[in-house]
Amino acid sequence: MGEWFAREIVDSGRLRLFCFLSAFIVTFLFIRFSVRMIRRQVRWWPGNVTPGGHHIHHVVFGLVFMCVGGIGGLVIEAPSSPAAAVTATLFGIGTALVLDEFALVLHLKDVYWSEQGRLSVQVVFIAIALCGLALLGLRPLGIEDFGPDDGDDVAEAAWVVGLTLVFNLAMASITLLKGKVWTGLIGLFVTLFSIVGAIRLARPGSPWARRRYPEGSPKLARAARREARLYLPVRHLATKLGDLVAGGPSPPRK
Repeated sequence: MGEWFAREIVDSGRLRLFCFLSAFIVTFLFIRFSVRMIRRQVRWWPGNVTPGGHHIHHVVFGLVFMCVGGIGGLVIEAPSSPAAAVTATLFGIGTALVLDEFALVLHLKDVYWSEQGRLSVQVVFIAIALCGLALLGLRPLGIEDFGPDDGDDVAEAAWVVGLTLVFNLAMASITLLKGKVWTGLIGLFVTLFSIVGAIRLARPGSPWARRRYPEGSPKLARAARREARLYLPVRHLATKLGDLVAGGPSPPRK
């Protein structure tokens, strides 16, 4: 196990990403456990941080960790040093604390346990998925797949890289405009996903559908049927999974 870690993680230059992702996942699970204990008013759990009666959201601590870890990471030159691993860990802790309250930052009000608060969990899951793909060695938009080899024409290689980046980014952008967030983001790393997403119908309500699918058109009707048949069951399952991990929103007040 130690040899595999040294070969696949340390020697490949992915130690910082590994530390970041590990700290991110552990911190997210811990903070969600903490807030659920606070929500249940468990006596043995410390509770909120409220100096002088003023509640401090954990996004504040996250920003501090991100600043320390980010600036420290810029100072350290050796990417595989223990110091680099520590700063990446601090940055992962801070990022998890910030993204866990992403909905609060977006709406500028405490929506943590509301329906809008589910957005934070979705953003965290997306971040984990994208970091996981990067840790597996995939790079966004195929950046490392092309480059001038010995004897190749540099100008020709630059054209190939440029056209590849433009094509991959265009496919991913179209997919995102069609309302397929997961497909588009994964397509940044695996181009096949974004190509398929760009070709297939847009989801109803997406920017693409609102602009290109007139009301009552066959395409809009097909998109609505596909939404009910495919996307809604998946969304329901994802919501249940998110509530299981992070806790469900409070019922609306009457």
